[in-house]
Amino acid sequence: MAIEVIEEKCSGCGACVSACPYNCIQLIEGKAKIDENCCQLCGACVSSCGEGAIRISEAPRKAFDKSKYRGVMVVAEQRRGKIHRITYELLWIGRKLADKLGETLTCVLIGSGIRKEAESLIRRGADRVLVYDDERLEKLREDPYADLIVDAVRAEMPSILLMGGTSFGRALAPVIAARLKTGLTADCTGLDVDEEGNLIQTRPAYGGNIMATIVCRDRRPQMATVRYKVMKEAEEDPDRKGVVVEMRVPEKLRDRTVVLREVVEEGQSIEDAEVIVAGGGGIRAPEDFKLLEELANLLGGTVAASRVIVDKGWMPKSRQVGLSGKTVRPKLYIACGISGSVQHLAGMKNSDVIVAINKDPSARIFDYAKIGVVGDLYEIVPEMIRILREMKAG
Repeated sequence: MAIEVIEEKCSGCGACVSACPYNCIQLIEGKAKIDENCCQLCGACVSSCGEGAIRISEAPRKAFDKSKYRGVMVVAEQRRGKIHRITYELLWIGRKLADKLGETLTCVLIGSGIRKEAESLIRRGADRVLVYDDERLEKLREDPYADLIVDAVRAEMPSILLMGGTSFGRALAPVIAARLKTGLTADCTGLDVDEEGNLIQTRPAYGGNIMATIVCRDRRPQMATVRYKVMKEAEEDPDRKGVVVEMRVPEKLRDRTVVLREVVEEGQSIEDAEVIVAGGGGIRAPEDFKLLEELANLLGGTVAASRVIVDKGWMPKSRQVGLSGKTVRPKLYIACGISGSVQHLAGMKNSDVIVAINKDPSARIFDYAKIGVVGDLYEIVPEMIRILREMKAG
């Protein structure tokens, strides 16, 4: 698709300038000019133009030269100046892909006062780190971050671009893909490259009942977001060397969002927890989660839930484990009254040790559990709490 201003029809009224939600149009010498790199082809300007001076048409397909694109690029994610752990998982898989291709691994780091973290990304596997450090970038916002990542991609021209499957990554990646006019596969659980350098992207589909394999053969970069906690974290190598490049941040940053305040959820995130006690359909009432919370506290962990519990409103969405919730990889996962649906298993089956408590001996969860207890959770969990209290008492 292409957008065009028919100059002989344009009266310079400015209606399209006001209508454009992306601020991509300006009047130059009395005629509308559209920034095609900014334009999202939403059509708002076409509708607003009473002269019929703007049209969107099918653009002829041009041969795309993939040979110009080389290397793997990872977008580092940070929260309040601290690197999000999804970044280390991206560096682990990014390093594997880059080594297989015989190419470099570049990391893009954006934030305020973030330059000090660049060397840690090199120690985790990056060959080069591009740093955009500016006090205006302290808060995560879509417009400036997308513009800078697109700037980095156009400067480096990577063959592969990876981002985290976090709430921010999921919002940002489609914007970048649209700007770069390339494909995007979201929430990947597996990545590889074939002999032609195509990125083989694997992700669950149809509620996790099948695994889809997706390839972007005609465009570059090949973009994917990676689901948190499905990859390993890259280990630190204190002797590893690389290059840190301080990138220029434009004086004027495009930004349509004002952050009024940030609300940080209290308690430990289930994605970062090393011990999780999760409740499912076997929980009879919302107040019964106090029992699981007591067990989790004694183990130094946190509480989670299956989708059926979240749908009832007994636990917040942020505590849901599964395909439509979060993927976790704790050292210990205790499943209380959870049968083991495909969707739930997809979110926790990579836990180091799974303990399952269920009255149904044929429950699917037992196929994945290292320790299985057939019985009533209302009898077993209190007994576990009693034993742990005695052990802590000495």
